[in-house]
Amino acid sequence: MKPRQPDHSGTAATTYPRTSIVLHWLGALLVAGCFALGLVMTDIPGLTPTKLKYFSWHKWIGLTVLLTLLPRVLWRLLHASPAMPAGMARWQQRAAHLTHLALYALLVAVPVSGLLFSQAAGVPVVLFGVLPIPAIVAPDAQLKVLLRSLHWIFNYSLLCLVCLHLLAVIKHQFINRDGLLARMLPFLQRPPSSR
Repeated sequence: MKPRQPDHSGTAATTYPRTSIVLHWLGALLVAGCFALGLVMTDIPGLTPTKLKYFSWHKWIGLTVLLTLLPRVLWRLLHASPAMPAGMARWQQRAAHLTHLALYALLVAVPVSGLLFSQAAGVPVVLFGVLPIPAIVAPDAQLKVLLRSLHWIFNYSLLCLVCLHLLAVIKHQFINRDGLLARMLPFLQRPPSSR
């Protein structure tokens, strides 16, 4: 059993630090927006100015997810997470840990595969319209097809894991009633007198 990092109050933390909470919800918002925009833009027939604009926004949001992931991972490594609810089975704790690792891996794989797909298609990526991203791969028709498939697979794998994550949250909040969601939404925490 790993020793828990003590906090400054002398009691175990019951919520994530504010920085973790902000980074989590910012990441969730960016991922949801990027996925929704991806669905909308690919539904637009032809190659219209609106579609091209949406493609640019989609790439910018995807790269922002990637850029904000590094501080998020560093913060998580340097700060202990709140303890899991008492009585939570060990296999559930392991499943939660593995799901989080898979989510982080896909948060890298999705934008990187998208970036490489654009480059293999011969389309330069210019972040926010001002910062050209150096080409990692040269235009290549076969690689483009492969990367497009990988980008699709990674996206829908991420969607499945996010849904699994949400189902687990719902189970803990409404079936187990163990206060797990309050770790990421502290305003849900009940005062000590009502427990």
